[in-house]
Amino acid sequence: MILQISSGNGPVECEFAVGKFLQVLKKEFPDIEMVNGIKTKHADCYRSVAVSTKCEVSHLQGTVKWIAQSPFRPKHKRKNWFIDVSLFEEKPKTDFEEDRVRFQTFRCGGHGGQNVNKVETGVRAIHVPTGLSVEATETRTQHLNKKIALDRLHGVIARQNLNDEKLMKQTMWLQHELLERGNPVRTYVGMEFKRKNT
Repeated sequence: MILQISSGNGPVECEFAVGKFLQVLKKEFPDIEMVNGIKTKHADCYRSVAVSTKCEVSHLQGTVKWIAQSPFRPKHKRKNWFIDVSLFEEKPKTDFEEDRVRFQTFRCGGHGGQNVNKVETGVRAIHVPTGLSVEATETRTQHLNKKIALDRLHGVIARQNLNDEKLMKQTMWLQHELLERGNPVRTYVGMEFKRKNT
């Protein structure tokens, strides 16, 4: 699972809270690993951070509230700052393994001289785990068409993995705009970021 901690479009105080909450999570979940983060100009401040863990973290999803005087703007009246915690299920990448590809042959027209419509030179390659399939009929031999189909199928699966990755990044980015202020799942207080029991 990927856990995204985001300041939304909040000010630098929210970015600071993202960094503080990240430190809390590292202590609470020892296996946590940072996937990526968008740092800002201030030390330990992040616009957003994505982390992965095998631990159960669904209870963290929602808004986290930090109550503190701004360390950046001491005269600022606001003391409540909010960050968003969202959970995303990482779609596993599809591995391309040749032994998981099934081949079908068929007769095809086109170039082939005496073999046209007599010999099964066309090849369909089917990736069994996903059901993705491609065809190759360009050459006069089944052997060469099989090689072309295999290369083509490999490309299709690589593009699908890339599209899945892009879609997840877009979804995570859109979540930045959906920060809800109120009903926090957790509240922290002060510069020491001490958890407040609710």
